[in-house]
Amino acid sequence: MPSYDYFCEINNQVIEVKHGISERLTTWGEVCARAELDLGDTPADTPVQRLATGGQLVRSSSLGSGGGHSCGSGGCGSCSFN
Repeated sequence: MPSYDYFCEINNQVIEVKHGISERLTTWGEVCARAELDLGDTPADTPVQRLATGGQLVRSSSLGSGGGHSCGSGGCGSCSFN
């Protein structure tokens, strides 16, 4: 089963979950339920974005002085990390 990364702009978290290719999760509650995680302080109905990463998200903090971020091959173009 493929894995997908979902980004929540409200809490700035990326969660990787596995699900079928035709399924799309749209809320933080759906993502947390699938990943078996606690919602925390983020409301369940908060929208999330599926990133085109294939589970290969690289955060800027892991790039050293290179800055920026890279999603999979060629970048995803839809991320908005702070």
